[in-house]
Amino acid sequence: MNNEEKYEEGIPFFPKHLLKEVSMGFLILALLFLLVALIPAHLGSKADPLNTPAHIKPEWYFLAVYQLLKLVPKTLGILAQGIILAVLFLWPFFDRTLERNPLKRPLFFTLSLLGIIITIILSIWGQIS
Repeated sequence: MNNEEKYEEGIPFFPKHLLKEVSMGFLILALLFLLVALIPAHLGSKADPLNTPAHIKPEWYFLAVYQLLKLVPKTLGILAQGIILAVLFLWPFFDRTLERNPLKRPLFFTLSLLGIIITIILSIWGQIS
């Protein structure tokens, strides 16, 4: 039985085809690394995380957070966001009320409504500015 008759049905996936695919993958990866090392991309000035260009705007779901960071000092803004997230995370542990109707829970209802209104206002303000 010669090789042509043996492979009439096709090439076996393992080990022949897999070895070819993996070796070609490594060859392409090595070529890509070589190109990156020899021809680095020059995309402009280096990024400065503390200085945001004026024309940059985030996606809609980050507009409120972005606007808050523009209004207050960076440390205070980051601290406020951390406190808000911690309160949201820990709220179920502190509020053990069995009542499920939000209208019968005035503190919960007021804080939730206030948070939604502030988020909407900051998002619109961030889009306009």
